[in-house]
Amino acid sequence: MADRPAVSLAELTTLRLGGRAGRVVEAADADELVETVLGCDLVGEPVLVLGSGSNVVVADAGFPGTVVLVRSRGRTVEEDGPQRVWVSLEAGEDWDAFVAEAVDDGLAGVEVLSGIPGRCGAAPIQNVGAYGQEIATSTVSVRVYDRTARRTRTLTGAECGFGYRTSCFKRQPGHHVVLGVTLSLRRSGESDPLGYPELARRLGVPVGARVPLALARSVVLDLRRAKGMLLDPGDRDTWSAGSFFTNPVLTPAAAARLPPDAPRWPQPDGTVKTSAAWLIERAGFGRGYGTGPARLSSKHPLALTNRGGASTAQLLELGRQVRAGVRERFGVELVNEPVTVGCSL
Repeated sequence: MADRPAVSLAELTTLRLGGRAGRVVEAADADELVETVLGCDLVGEPVLVLGSGSNVVVADAGFPGTVVLVRSRGRTVEEDGPQRVWVSLEAGEDWDAFVAEAVDDGLAGVEVLSGIPGRCGAAPIQNVGAYGQEIATSTVSVRVYDRTARRTRTLTGAECGFGYRTSCFKRQPGHHVVLGVTLSLRRSGESDPLGYPELARRLGVPVGARVPLALARSVVLDLRRAKGMLLDPGDRDTWSAGSFFTNPVLTPAAAARLPPDAPRWPQPDGTVKTSAAWLIERAGFGRGYGTGPARLSSKHPLALTNRGGASTAQLLELGRQVRAGVRERFGVELVNEPVTVGCSL
């Protein structure tokens, strides 16, 4: 465990925003992570557990307590019959590095989640998903530290309460600290059936087809790069937290009030999902919208970006403008996807 001098959280987040932390501690393994969080809890000190800072918006005032950087490493593989393996990952493992290795090893189940920034411990919190695949499908269990009971626990995938970009961890912020995750992957050189039309079109195959794992990963990375969703220090469109708003999930009646050409994706529970990006653009907020240092990405209207020198207050004001414009035009309330710390939309 290593204490670092107090730093600006702008140095630790992909948005490059946020004021100073009271204290920063790097936890090299799960024991150090638990020890640090417990020590803070015992004296009533606020704690912010941070991985790569890719899905967080921190206030300009910073964070007055201890920021714990999750740097635990380790992967183990356990056979689960002739066709499947269980891969257990420490929370500090880099997510995309793991996906790349899984693809190289011929393990299917996460290939379409390529290029998503962050650490493995953050993946179940958000129930990360993209292009028709999400981590909930492959999650066997999540190992956590329960801050209320002050003990470690292992939750099954079913106990994680996964939903669209959410989980019990996100619905109860601060209650659990994720220490590790175990995923069930399939031994195969081919992807899971493709469920996302845009990806299938790019690959020239019908929805439901399978393609070589490496090809699926390559095309997903190309798609994400074109949308400014692959981190690149030289590309200000990637100075973001990825998609800033989730796709709205509406009642059938609310979906029926949208214009006829609005995207509609019926869900198993009878609700209807629509496209936040479509709503944003049709409400008058095109790519590159904004005049100050906080603007919409020039590549994708869902990303709010820091063009350099922006403040968190400016970014949130832009988010409020977009949210209000969509509400006024379509009667739909957008919900921010990144976690806010010391601020709110």
